[in-house]
Amino acid sequence: MVLTIELLDSKRHNRSVFSCGNDSLDNYIRKSASQDLKKKVATVFVLIDSPSTDIIAYYTLSFYTLDINNLNEAFAKGLPRYPLLPAILLGRLAVDSNRQGQGLGGVILIDAMKRALRTTEQVASVAVVVEAIDENAVAFYQKYGFQQFKEYPFKLYLPVKAIEELCQRFDI
Repeated sequence: MVLTIELLDSKRHNRSVFSCGNDSLDNYIRKSASQDLKKKVATVFVLIDSPSTDIIAYYTLSFYTLDINNLNEAFAKGLPRYPLLPAILLGRLAVDSNRQGQGLGGVILIDAMKRALRTTEQVASVAVVVEAIDENAVAFYQKYGFQQFKEYPFKLYLPVKAIEELCQRFDI
């Protein structure tokens, strides 16, 4: 068996057995993810343990805009004073309940950061933004250096410069 992260293929990947314990994340991968992918609203990446096609984790990426006034001053002072800045949204990230506690959340987060960094070589972005689903998710993202928005404690961001450092630290 080999862990592989791939673009969601609704004809190939088995979404029906995925269950992370959160109805909204479970329903998204089962019912909405392929439509978001088809309509270019989000790109959905899945982790499988090949040759099985059962999804054991997933995440989504899309473009986003940041209001500079919501960023902490240390980060914002080095940026142009445009009212909105380009970013990448890590919209959803989930690991199947049967595989939680094995470090797979970190594996797919690092993969998402690597893809986001590669994207910034083609299309500018100052940070990756996440909207944490609960306080445990906030703590998870903070372990990787994400910072909370000033007025939105469940919304966090990681500057692209920090992503570069993270990728170097993990030698990816």
